[in-house]
Amino acid sequence: MKWKQLRRRVAVGVPALGLVAIGVLPVSGSAFAGVAPEGDSGGSAGTGAVAAPAGAELPYVEYEAEAGTYDGTLLEADAKRTFGHTNFASESSGRQSVRLENTGQYVEFTSTAPTNSIVVRNSIPDAPGGGGAEATISLYADGEFVQKLDLSSKHSWLYGNTDDPEGLTNNPQTDARRLFDESHALLENSYPEGTTFRLQRDADDSAAFYVLDLIDLEQVAPPSEKPAACTSITEYGAVPDDDTDDTEALQAAVTADQNGEIECVWVPPGQWRQEQKILTEDLAGGQYNQVGISDVDIRGAGMWHSQFYTLTPPHEAGGINHPHEGNFGFDIDKNTKISDIAIFGSGTIRGGDGNHEGGVGLNGRFGVGTEISNVWIEHANVGVWVGRDYSNRPELWGPADGLKFSGMRIRNTYADGINFTNGTRNSEVTNSSFRTTGDDSLAVWASKYVKDPATDIGHDNHFSNNTIQLPWRANGVAIYGGYGNTVENNLISDTANYPGIMLATDHDPVPFSGETVLSGNSLYRCGGAFWGEAQEFGAITLFPAGQPIPGVTIKDTDIHDSTYDGIQFKTGGGEMPNVNITNVSIDKSNNGSGILAMGGARGSANLTNVTITGSAEGDVDIEPGSQFVINGWPGAENGTPARSKED
Repeated sequence: MKWKQLRRRVAVGVPALGLVAIGVLPVSGSAFAGVAPEGDSGGSAGTGAVAAPAGAELPYVEYEAEAGTYDGTLLEADAKRTFGHTNFASESSGRQSVRLENTGQYVEFTSTAPTNSIVVRNSIPDAPGGGGAEATISLYADGEFVQKLDLSSKHSWLYGNTDDPEGLTNNPQTDARRLFDESHALLENSYPEGTTFRLQRDADDSAAFYVLDLIDLEQVAPPSEKPAACTSITEYGAVPDDDTDDTEALQAAVTADQNGEIECVWVPPGQWRQEQKILTEDLAGGQYNQVGISDVDIRGAGMWHSQFYTLTPPHEAGGINHPHEGNFGFDIDKNTKISDIAIFGSGTIRGGDGNHEGGVGLNGRFGVGTEISNVWIEHANVGVWVGRDYSNRPELWGPADGLKFSGMRIRNTYADGINFTNGTRNSEVTNSSFRTTGDDSLAVWASKYVKDPATDIGHDNHFSNNTIQLPWRANGVAIYGGYGNTVENNLISDTANYPGIMLATDHDPVPFSGETVLSGNSLYRCGGAFWGEAQEFGAITLFPAGQPIPGVTIKDTDIHDSTYDGIQFKTGGGEMPNVNITNVSIDKSNNGSGILAMGGARGSANLTNVTITGSAEGDVDIEPGSQFVINGWPGAENGTPARSKED
C-alpha cells in the first residue's frame, strides 16, 4: 500500500521509508510526521464513496525519534509487546524509541512546517526513593544552541506487578509502568520549514539516561485579544506568573458571571496558580462541595497562553473539594462554555499509596447548553468525567444532553480521558487528541446510577475524528451499554494492553439496545495482554460479560499490525447476534487471528467485502466449543460458517 503525507493527521510509527536500523552509531532516516494510508486514509477498505480521513485535524506535526538521525540505542518491543515490566519500547509510539546515555548523543530531525513550540515525549529515571527527578536536555536548531528543555519524572514511574488500577505505588520496585511523560516549551523564535532540530545530551544534562519517543512541533498563534464584553480575572485580584494562589480571584469572577454581574470571564495570558476547584457554594452544606457552576462563559487567550496549574497533590489540598475530584479545574452543572485554556494538575497516582488521588480536570453534571473547546488537560487522574450519580443531590439531577467537546488535548492521565456516564445523551467529542491515558481515552458508560434506568440511558453519543495514542491501560474507545452510540473516523494507535475499540457489558451497564456503529476507524498496533498477562485482547473486541451486545455494525475500517487478533469475539455470559462487518481490512495479526471467536463465544457475524492478510494463527478462527457462526468468509458457500482451526 502506498503512503502519502496528510497535513497533521498522525498515524505514528506506521512503517515509513528510510526506517532506521538497530545500533548505537549514527544512522539516518526520514522523520515521520503525519502520514496515513493512501486512498481513503482511514476506513480505506471500502469501495465507492471515499470516507473522511481518520483522526483529528491537529495543529502540530509529530516526529518519531527513531525515524530521524540519531546517535543512541534503538529500543524495540518484543514480539508480544510485553507490558508492565519496565518495557520502554512497548510503551513507545510505534513500539520503538531511542535511548541516550552518553554525552554528545542525540536525536535529530528536519521540520516539515514552521514552528515556535516543542513537545517532547520522554522518560528519565525516577529519584532513588521515588517522587520524580528533574533534568534538562539541550535543544539545537541548525547547529545553534536554542535552550535547555526541562524534563521531569514526577508524573511517571508507577510500580508494582498488579493490574489493579489502584494497586500501584510511587515507591520504587523492580517492575514499573507508565514510564513516559511530556515536556513542552514555547520558543523565543519561530523556525521555518526545513530547520534541523537536535535534542542532545550535553555534559551538563544530568539524567543517567534519556529515552526519547516522539516530538511535536507546532506554530502557536499569538495570544487572542480580550473580548470587549469580558471581564478579566485580574480585576478580581489575580496576578499572573507570581506563584501565588489565584483561586479566590478566579472563583469571584466565575461567581460574578453566574450571578449575571458580568457577561463573561477573561483569562489573560499567563501562568495562574489554582489550588481549589471552581464550583458553586453549596448552601446545604456537607463535608464536600459537589455543586457545579452554571450559566458561565470562560475564555482564554489560547491553550499555550492561558494556563492554570496546581502544586498541591489532591489528597493534601484539604478544603471543600472531594479528594477524588481534586483541587484544580472546574465543576460544571449546566450551560457553561469554557475555551482556550490549559489545566495542569498535580496527580501522580490513581488511588494507590493510601488512596492518594490524581484529581479531575473537568467534572460535574454538565446538563444542557455546555460546550468545551480547545482545552489542554494534563497530569490529572481523569481529564473529564461527565455525570454524577442520581443519589448525589437528587434535586440537582440533570444529565449531560447536547454536550460538545472539540479541540481537546488530553495527556498523561492516570485514568480516563473523557468518560460519558450517568445518562449522558446526544453528546459528542470531535477533533480532539488523547495521549498516554491510564484508562479508556474515550468512553460511554451507560451506568445504572441514574434517576430512572429505563429512560436515563447513555444514548446517541458520538466520538468522531479523534486521534488516540498510547493508552497505557484499557481501551482507546469503549462503549458500555446504551444505544445509538457511534465511533467514527478515529485514528487509534499503540494501546499497551487492551483493544483499540471495545464494546462490553462489564461494569454492570444498562443493556445494549438499538444500534452501535463503528465506522471509518483506523487502528494501528492495538490489543495486548492484561490481567496477569492471562487475557489477550484483539484490536477490536466484543465482550458480553453478562449481558448480550446486539445491533453492532463494523464498517469501512482498517486494522493494522495488531498485537493479537484483529477482531475478537470474547467468551462471556451474553450473545453477540448478527454483527455486520462490511468493507473492513485486517492486515498482520502478529500473535493471533484476523478474526477470532473464542470457545465460549455465542452469536454470529456476517462478513461483506472483508480482506484479511498476514495472520499468525489463521485468518478466521472459531475455537472448539464455540457457538459463534461467521458467515461470508471466502470458501464458505451459501452462508455456511467458517471452519474452526482444528477442522
